[in-house]
Amino acid sequence: MGRHGWDSGARRWRFTALLGVGAAVVALVVTLLNTLPGGGSTAGTTPDGAKVHGTPLTPDGPPEPEVGWGFTHTQYSADHGAGQAVRRVEDALRARPMPQNQAIMGWGADNPEPVKGRYDFAALDRRVDFVRASGGTPVITLCCAPDWMKGGKAGAGSTDWSRAALETAPRPEHYADFAALAATVAERYPDVRHFIVWNEFKGFWNDAEARWDHEGYTKLYNLVYRALKKVNPDILVGGPYLVMDSLDPRAPNASGTFKGPWGAMDQRVLDAFAYWNRYKTGADFVVVDGSSYTNDDELLPDEFAATDKFTAVSRWVRQQTGGLPLWWAEYYVEPADGDDERKGWSEARRVAVQAAGMIALAKGGTTSGFYWNPEKETGTGCAGCLWTPTDRAGGGRTLPMYDLVSRFSQAFPPGTAQRTVQIAADDVPNVRVLASDRTVLVVNTLDRPISAQVDGQRFDMQAYEVKWLDRRSG
Repeated sequence: MGRHGWDSGARRWRFTALLGVGAAVVALVVTLLNTLPGGGSTAGTTPDGAKVHGTPLTPDGPPEPEVGWGFTHTQYSADHGAGQAVRRVEDALRARPMPQNQAIMGWGADNPEPVKGRYDFAALDRRVDFVRASGGTPVITLCCAPDWMKGGKAGAGSTDWSRAALETAPRPEHYADFAALAATVAERYPDVRHFIVWNEFKGFWNDAEARWDHEGYTKLYNLVYRALKKVNPDILVGGPYLVMDSLDPRAPNASGTFKGPWGAMDQRVLDAFAYWNRYKTGADFVVVDGSSYTNDDELLPDEFAATDKFTAVSRWVRQQTGGLPLWWAEYYVEPADGDDERKGWSEARRVAVQAAGMIALAKGGTTSGFYWNPEKETGTGCAGCLWTPTDRAGGGRTLPMYDLVSRFSQAFPPGTAQRTVQIAADDVPNVRVLASDRTVLVVNTLDRPISAQVDGQRFDMQAYEVKWLDRRSG
């Protein structure tokens, strides 16, 4: 999803690692640098020449594989623009911290290794710095690969940013090179502990057999997994980031056993997942993505009931992996047009169906999910965006989707026990509900006002309204 990033410089705080100096002196240097403006972000080189950007964290115990509900940065985001607008987004995010995901190449990041052994992390540095400044948990997706790993030309000026090129996988002879790049990224950002390997099996398709090249992806995954664990055993790694496609049950390749009113799973996807799951070296969490609609954009039987697919797939994945923490790197409820734009629904309908989708994911056992934030470069509005563009001083204002995602993140973090609540019989078909000990989220699935009785409370709801109930106030 999305497109490649913009070309830009990034402010970077640098220091040169002091070789042959006692650990106490190095610690003093780092302490002094942490007093500089910029939140203590530092950069330099390790003794083996690897670049470092950032001060390692010293967490209390090992990191957790469940980061919660957040979003993914795309081509344009709030790490650049008018200072006042950028600060407005940072302030909003610090008030409700969320995990934030960023790819190493594309979607706002430049080619990280345009020539073998020569790195350009300026844009990625800026994105990671923004995550830190806004209080988020940084997550890095290890995609995509420099041109020279895919049979293209080396050199920053020759990077091919076309969609087809970006979605090309490294050649098998360069899998080890990509794993080495992943290790370099991990060394550069020692406070980043969560890494996703690749994106949607891009480029991993077996034309001869008309199926996914799950063998090739798994080889790449295993090399990256081992390389990251060598950098730091506490790094947490997940895959396979497969698109969990569903089909019309009558379509070729439709599963005969894994299906529901929302359609049937694509058997080729199930086979690819099974292969990775069997032959992976290891995984700290499992990652998938997908949409509630079928691959021909059918919402079966309607946009709200289609989200039941998320529950079914989540339960299946957790069963296959023995209960590994489950992440959805992307999840979509509104079909896109030919330009990958989702502008056909009203914002109220969009937010309501999105809320229903998140409820369905949580009910299936999903603990972490990332909303794909489609921010625009300029303008004053954006369908489905979390905030307005930051290109002007008045930008960076949060939008209804931000309120949903951030409140869901706060109300239903990993480990939240889900509770059953009473719903009036007449209201059951009209609402979607998720409850904890503290909060009840209620969604009106109808394009008209209703009066609903949930958890002992009677209240009116506007068309497609998303309502939050505080259970502690009663």
